[in-house]
Amino acid sequence: MRTSQHSAVIAVLAAAGLCAQNAPAPVAIANKLDTPQARVYFATLVPHAPVQARTGHATNRVLIYLDNGVMTMQDGADKQTIEFHRGDVGWRAASGAYVAENTNDYPIRIMEIDLKGKPAGPAPVSKLDPTVVDAKHYKVEFENDQVRVLRVHYDAHDKGVEHEHILNRVVLYLNDQPGAKTDDVRMSGAGIHTEQNAGDTPADRIAVEIK
Repeated sequence: MRTSQHSAVIAVLAAAGLCAQNAPAPVAIANKLDTPQARVYFATLVPHAPVQARTGHATNRVLIYLDNGVMTMQDGADKQTIEFHRGDVGWRAASGAYVAENTNDYPIRIMEIDLKGKPAGPAPVSKLDPTVVDAKHYKVEFENDQVRVLRVHYDAHDKGVEHEHILNRVVLYLNDQPGAKTDDVRMSGAGIHTEQNAGDTPADRIAVEIK
């Protein structure tokens, strides 16, 4: 091989290796909260890049989808297609190895709440439970022995009634609203209060109560 040809081949291989090294990871993790009860983070999946979870996932978790999209999840021979919209909520039990892939042509984000504890049995009940005394604004998305997930909606300038939160909860703000920005995440504790949306637009959020 001539020296010029040999040099050209080396240059091409070096460039290919550099591109491979600089290729984005299939998933990026942005930590949001880490408490004794839960670790909360945003997982961003790049398009068409399988995420190999070789050791599986040791904890149960709540998933909140932050974008519209479609992804696949393969566990052994079982492969499923998951279609979701922003604000959808899911439950994923601890599992073994799996492969997840974002099949869209754009990145998708999922908020994941890894639950550190074990199921604690029935949670205490308050006479001022918001889903009872203020059902207009608080609705149960789903509930199991580890969490209760609430969907919260206030119209512009809407005011609720006094209610009580007994459990700690992870709160995701789905849009800009007084005191919070879109995708803000906070941990809130027990308390009795009355809420009002002082803004000119609706306020939406998701609250994950940890039992």
